[in-house]
Amino acid sequence: MNPYFLLIIAIVSEVFGSSMLKLSKGFTKWLPSVGVLLGMGSAFFFLSQTLKELPLGVAYAIWSGVGTALTAIVGVALWKEALNVKKVLAIALIIAGVILMKLSTDMG
Repeated sequence: MNPYFLLIIAIVSEVFGSSMLKLSKGFTKWLPSVGVLLGMGSAFFFLSQTLKELPLGVAYAIWSGVGTALTAIVGVALWKEALNVKKVLAIALIIAGVILMKLSTDMG
């Protein structure tokens, strides 16, 4: 299976797990707590599958960078967290870093 498709599943799973972490209220709510475990467990499983074909640095940079950016966007969209110029710039820098990491591997 395409490692980038598996990486997308890993990222979505991680963002889901992080969102459930917010809902779990410090693991005091059982259903969201199960969601955290399922989301994070799936994220690490699918990330591990990508490592069969992708270099660790590239896979982890994409997974953590895109996951961080998407989680920040979910925070703004669902949890009404503040969006300001600094946050937008930070997300853009994360995405730029992921792109540069991927390009540095492609170029050798």
